[in-house]
This record gives sequence, C-alpha cells and structure tokens, in this order.
Amino acid sequence: MNDRYSQRGVSAQKEDVHKAVAKLDKGLFPNAFCKVYPDYWGNDPDYCNLMHADGAGTKSILAYMYWKETGDMSVWQGIAIDSIVMNIDDLLCVGATGPFTYSSTIGRNKHLIPGEVISAIINGTQAYFDKLRNYGIDVHFLGGETADVGDVVRTVIVDGTMACRMRRDKLITTEKMQAGDVVVSLASYGQATYEDEYNSGMGSNGLTSARHEMLHKQYAAKYPESVDPNLADEVVYNGKYILEDITNTPLNIGKMILSPTRTYAPVILKVLEQHFDKIHGIIHCSGGGQSKCLHYLPANFRVVKHNLLPVPPLFTMIQESAGTDWREMYQVFNMGQRLEIFTDKETAAGIIAIAAGFGIKAQISGYVEDAPKKEVVIESQHGRFVYN
Repeated sequence: MNDRYSQRGVSAQKEDVHKAVAKLDKGLFPNAFCKVYPDYWGNDPDYCNLMHADGAGTKSILAYMYWKETGDMSVWQGIAIDSIVMNIDDLLCVGATGPFTYSSTIGRNKHLIPGEVISAIINGTQAYFDKLRNYGIDVHFLGGETADVGDVVRTVIVDGTMACRMRRDKLITTEKMQAGDVVVSLASYGQATYEDEYNSGMGSNGLTSARHEMLHKQYAAKYPESVDPNLADEVVYNGKYILEDITNTPLNIGKMILSPTRTYAPVILKVLEQHFDKIHGIIHCSGGGQSKCLHYLPANFRVVKHNLLPVPPLFTMIQESAGTDWREMYQVFNMGQRLEIFTDKETAAGIIAIAAGFGIKAQISGYVEDAPKKEVVIESQHGRFVYN
C-alpha cells in the first residue's frame, strides 16, 4: 500500500512536512497536541494563543462525484463539517473549548463548481456553528477567502483556520502522562445524540486510498477531473463498488465514505468540566491513526492497545478492497476510534459514562508502561503491530 500511496502522490506519514518544520519553534509546550503560542494580543502571562489550520482534504472530490451522480446537495454541508471538525477536535486535545474564531478558505474550479455549491458550503458552515452552540461550543465565523483557481484546483478544496485565546492553567498537554495510565478510546462510528444519521467513522484521513481502492474504474472515465492525469492507470479506481451500492449499514457506499467527521466537542466539554485535573493527555487519531500518540509521548513510554473497539464495517471493506496489511490499516485510519484520553482507571469510568450519555461507545483500550524507547503496540484480532 505504501507503494500505491507514493504512486498517487500521497504521503501517509507526511515525512516531508515533518522535515520542513523540524527547525521551527515548537511553542510553549512542545508535547502539546497543538502548538501553543504566548498571548501575543493580550500580552498576559496567564493566557496563551492557539491557531490551527486543516481541511476536508480529498474528501471533497468524492462529494463532487456523489453530487453529480445524485444531485444530493447535503454532501457539501458534510464537507464544511469535515473542515471544521478537523480543526476544532485538534484544539480540544489541548483543552481549548472556546470561544473560537474560524475563517474558511475555499479554492474552486468555477467551470465545475457553481455558486450553489459554494453557498451550500458557506451556509453549511454557519449552520454547524449554530448547532454546536446548543452544546456550549461557541464559534464565531469571521468569513474567509473563496478563490477561483481552476489552473490549480481541479474541482474544489475546502480548508479552514481556527483560533482561540485561553488560560494556560486550563491547558492539557501530555506532560502528566505516566506509567499506569489507561487509554480510553471513543468510537468514531454509530450515531451520537447530536448527529442526524449513522456515522461510518471515516473522518477526513485516508480518503485518497479509500476512494481509489473501493470505487469502480468507470469513474475514471466519467470524471477525469477527479484524477491526477499523471497517475498510472493501475492505481486509479481499482475497486468494485458503485457510489449508490447498498451496504449492511444505513448508508450506501458513497455516503459511508462521506460520513461527516464526528466532533467530540460536546463530550470533551463535559469531561473537562468534571475531570480536568485527571486528564493526562488527549489525542485526535487523525493522520497516523492508532500510532498517532507516538509523537506526543513525553518520555520513554510504551502505549499498549490491547482492547480496541471492534473495527466498523467501512474499514473492513477498505482493507478487503485494497488487500492492505492490517499493520498499515491501523497506521493510516482511525479504525473506529478517533479520540483517545489518557487518565487513571477511576476517572476512565466517568469518561465512559459521559460518552455513553451522548450515544458514543467508549472503553478502556490500553495502558501506558515504562519502556527503553517510545513505542505503540497494537494487539488486535488481526495481529500484533509495533510502531516506534
């Protein structure tokens, strides 16, 4: 699969990016999940500033194809949600709960993406902020940039930047992590009380692989704009599925892959209200999947995940379509749990109860122990995998 990633121009672990930023300042707390800046605007030593940029990635290509096939405009609000959640859930990992500011950046090929799509994305963004406000998460939409860049973007790309100011004594970093801590994993699939339908757990990582490995070759001919013309034919749409094929979930294939990225904001808000002092780290298992926490360990710890939640149908289907090694599946995809919290056993029970109150499965999935070097171990029904 690594070879197919490379041929598609994708880097699963973003090695070039990590190399490019290696010499940059790591911020006030190098082991924090997001970079923490001094309080540049207020100049108050008790406060800090946070800013984060992310987006829906290549998921927007699938939305484009699904919209063209079905006329379903709702997929564009889903893309707006993806861009928001990939920002806000990263910031949640350092304890930020708002108020946030948000600016969107949309680049489109105007010949293929009409005004009604841009309207659906922008208005979908505000609609989602209105929904989050009902759960105590306050986000102010400050506008952004929408550019017609057809020479650069083949269809559309939707990104965003989120920022906030918060007290330093409310920060969550991994500095308190210690041997004996447990890992609580929160499911990315199912239907949370604040979601309108079943969520497959896809998130917004690994979409290039999922799209090409699952969908039928016919889409290459029908939507050439969805493919880099420089790609070799053998890595383009290798799958057997049609977008509207039914599945053993409430969603068809297209909607499964397009499930909006689940936010854990309502859950984390309550967790921090009730258990702040006992939280030793929060990790958003996005790029890097179940090995993500490796980059944020404050010392030579081994994180052993021996009791992960069951793998939901979508990821099994991706694995079967691609023939991907399970070791790589756990490193690329969230595999059904996209947020994990490091704490003690007693606090874990309270976190699990809070998640259950929102209809989200959660369980103790692993533990932390001392080790000669930093590593993550996955012990699953599909094998034992070590990442270091």
